[in-house]
Amino acid sequence: MKCYSARYCTAILLSLGLAIVYGLKVNYHVAVVAMVNHTALALEEGGNATEESHEDGPYAWSHFIQGLQLSAYFWGYMVSEIPGGRVAEVYSAKWTMFTAVGVNVLFTLLTPLFSTVSAYAIVVVRVIAGLGGGISFPGTHVMLARWSPPQERSVMSSIAYCGTAAGTVLFTLVSGPIAKYLGWQWIFYIEGGVSALWLIVWAIMASDFPEKQKFISAEEKEFMANAFKEEGSGHGHMKVPWKAVFTSLPFWAIIIAHLCSNWGWYMVLTELPTYMKNVLNFKIKENALLSSLPYFCMFIFSLILGKCIDIMRTKGLISTTIGRKIATAIASVVPCGCFAALCFVTEPTAAVILMTISVTGIGGMYCGFLSNHIDLSPNFAGTLMAITNTIASIPGILVPMFVGWLCESDPSIASWRIVFFVTIALYIVEVVVYMIFGSGNEQPWNRAQEGT
Repeated sequence: MKCYSARYCTAILLSLGLAIVYGLKVNYHVAVVAMVNHTALALEEGGNATEESHEDGPYAWSHFIQGLQLSAYFWGYMVSEIPGGRVAEVYSAKWTMFTAVGVNVLFTLLTPLFSTVSAYAIVVVRVIAGLGGGISFPGTHVMLARWSPPQERSVMSSIAYCGTAAGTVLFTLVSGPIAKYLGWQWIFYIEGGVSALWLIVWAIMASDFPEKQKFISAEEKEFMANAFKEEGSGHGHMKVPWKAVFTSLPFWAIIIAHLCSNWGWYMVLTELPTYMKNVLNFKIKENALLSSLPYFCMFIFSLILGKCIDIMRTKGLISTTIGRKIATAIASVVPCGCFAALCFVTEPTAAVILMTISVTGIGGMYCGFLSNHIDLSPNFAGTLMAITNTIASIPGILVPMFVGWLCESDPSIASWRIVFFVTIALYIVEVVVYMIFGSGNEQPWNRAQEGT
């Protein structure tokens, strides 16, 4: 089985798991459009039915209720991350990931049933799904800390976390046709059912530690043992040195980078389609493949960048710190420049090219600051990721509110320039702070035996 690599199989399964979690998170954004009776809603609100309301669903849910349902996922997501990180470190990252995906699969399958109960039943379903989704990133980070050798960490992290973008794009693309040809209920049945297959494969193939994996070769097991020999990585039964963590400047550099980067990431994921439709008159439904091109480019670029950084680190050409800073700089400077250009470009083709370049560049985050938690502290990687990702989830709530507030009265390019300038400013903060305070060196508190 020389062609089989247990560690890369684990990274690919992690990627598929994150793809499922993110895909089942965004599929409701598509499904709710088909679930709502837009004609009844328009008449109820004293307006006229739009041309797009000819295929109505059964529910006359108000825009407020729909917003409540869509935001509910983040309520659960932000609550469960830190507890999930500790459970993954102390007990089992394998079963933490299984739970994360399993909860999302189960409540996806139950969504059509709960929709017949009430609109608020959907809110409950979304909160519970968010609780499951919230433990996916910490679980992934703990698995990577135990399965990615330091010299391969950049590319393995890129493989794993690219699943977030891949799942978002894939599930968004297929949900529309499913709703159109089979009915909105089948979005949940098909996507939830197919995703359940991952649970079986994961339960059989995954293991918390390389030495406990059933299918790993003796050669790879020895390689992994030697790779982790110099790294202070235990089995997670240690108290978190909270004071040392929160007074660590390299850790605060990750927090700032993650927060600022996520503002741009959520803006790309949730708001750029609106910009393309309203400002560029770009018909997204008729150009679905073109709309997904940036994320495909991002996937390929992040893998290439991660591999290049690992090669240069292995050859001693750059340190881990420099590697993380190079990737983070690309993930902030490239979109920063593209968004600056978008403030003055309204020609659709040029704008789409700029957006493709910006999304591609953002892919540097996977082997940049997003891998950095493991460098600082393999023992507490799950907890560190939980902390930064909880804080970095705030833009997921604020970005839609901010863009909606600006564009409600004026959806023109003038409002979008403000959106882009704010995003540019945050990218500048990210790159400056991370270049100064970021570090790829293991921190002394990683090996702390007692909390302080």
